[in-house]
Amino acid sequence: MSYLQAIVLGLVQGLGEFLPISSSAHLVLVPYIFGWTAHTDIFDVALHLGTLLAVVIFFAKDIWRLLKAGLTQGIKTVDGKLFWLIMVATVPAGLIGYQFEGFVDDKLRTAYLAIALAMAIMGVVLWLVDKYASKKLDENKLTWGQSILIGVSQALALLPGVSRSGATMTTGLLFGLTRESAARFSFLMSVPIIAGAGLLKLTKLHASDVDGQFIVGVVVAAVVGYLSIRWLLNYLNKGRFDIFAWYRFGFAALVIILLVVRR
Repeated sequence: MSYLQAIVLGLVQGLGEFLPISSSAHLVLVPYIFGWTAHTDIFDVALHLGTLLAVVIFFAKDIWRLLKAGLTQGIKTVDGKLFWLIMVATVPAGLIGYQFEGFVDDKLRTAYLAIALAMAIMGVVLWLVDKYASKKLDENKLTWGQSILIGVSQALALLPGVSRSGATMTTGLLFGLTRESAARFSFLMSVPIIAGAGLLKLTKLHASDVDGQFIVGVVVAAVVGYLSIRWLLNYLNKGRFDIFAWYRFGFAALVIILLVVRR
């Protein structure tokens, strides 16, 4: 892998992990578009470490406050309850991911047409929900059942093209959360799930694997991820999700055109 490829893939991960456009789809489709060899599992560790650093640094104060409240006060306080809502929402994705991630990697990572169609279909769902949902509540108003269902939706992100953030934000909107609250809950939910996935993949990592490209991937994914979170939260104060739906349609169309041309 060249340094240029490491930079591009770090950029793709930093944007796609937190914007509702599917990092997994882009990490498969961008190399296909440019004719690059697929990146290794080791480099995937670098990308996940980068986005984990981004979300932990950005939400450090919130994470500490929720962790302290959750472990010392349980569900008696707003922060304590929110902590356990996040933990409950993490369980379905963790269990389903552990069982089926290998199958998805083997069967779907090169199914370019299926990934493109998933990008477009999720774009339609995101656009419709964003247009018609009530968008009145903050994340503290979620029920236990709703949190579990958001967690189940997070598991759908195993399918490239769906998007972890896209699925969780869309489900949050469906339950009446404001755009900003849906995004914030999605980002906080991502901490344990990204950390868990990263820890599993770290078992495959050796000191000799940490080369220049690995470090570049971590740094670029972390910096771009941090900026993506900050930009999206600011944007959603007044902006809508439809720009991401239209982006999905355009990107899916590009991939389908390339598939036809390269046959």
